[in-house]
Amino acid sequence: MAHIKTIEGQLDAKGLKVAIVASRFNDFIVDRLVGGAVDALTRHGASREDLTLVRIPGAFEMPLVAQKLAASKKFDGIVCVGAVIRGATPHFDFVANECAKGLAQVSMEHGIPLGFGVLTTDNLEQAIERAGSKAGNKGVDAAMAMLETARVLAQL
Repeated sequence: MAHIKTIEGQLDAKGLKVAIVASRFNDFIVDRLVGGAVDALTRHGASREDLTLVRIPGAFEMPLVAQKLAASKKFDGIVCVGAVIRGATPHFDFVANECAKGLAQVSMEHGIPLGFGVLTTDNLEQAIERAGSKAGNKGVDAAMAMLETARVLAQL
């Protein structure tokens, strides 16, 4: 088989300026996601001085804040972390859908890699599992996805 050119992102965060947007709602879960994202980035070469943590009320506000950060051109990537836990009303669906749709739009409009680490779970136990216990830490996953995408984009 003939050789095909392959473009892959190296997991090297050195020199990248990254904004981490974190909701305060469910902060006992979100703080673990923030910790995972920071740990993943610094283990891959990011300097803590190049990381900016932006605290916001909840997941619904995330797209607007991410849009402002992206438009500032000060960051090479954005990692968004939050936790939307289903309750007894349809509120969960509206918040989760608008957050995901809005963040995707920001990433596309501004051409900035955006790690999506917003948990959408049916209950607290599932959120805990995804914030550092059984199911890993989705803050780590979001940071790594952003990092790899940033490095792929730099080659395109």
